Amino acid sequence: MEISGVATALVIGLLGRLVLPGRQHIGVLWTFVVGIAAALLGTAIAGVFDVADTKGVDWIELAIQIALASFGVAGLDRLLDRPSVSNPGR
Repeated sequence: MEISGVATALVIGLLGRLVLPGRQHIGVLWTFVVGIAAALLGTAIAGVFDVADTKGVDWIELAIQIALASFGVAGLDRLLDRPSVSNPGR
């Protein structure tokens, strides 16, 4: 993955967090991992629907990626924020 892909994945992950209400309890590294997965999967889905390569900015592909990132961040937040025996109030 080149530098532009890394930057894009981080932005996708951050935008996915931004569209969610409230605070998420995952770190920047998890946000980055979700952004990479959302960017790759979103590009594949956009390719299936033939909207990956358009003239100008690929807004539909970007929207798909951000939606996937928000679902990924929300799911990971729920998965990692489970109450434990040592911290039952969380």
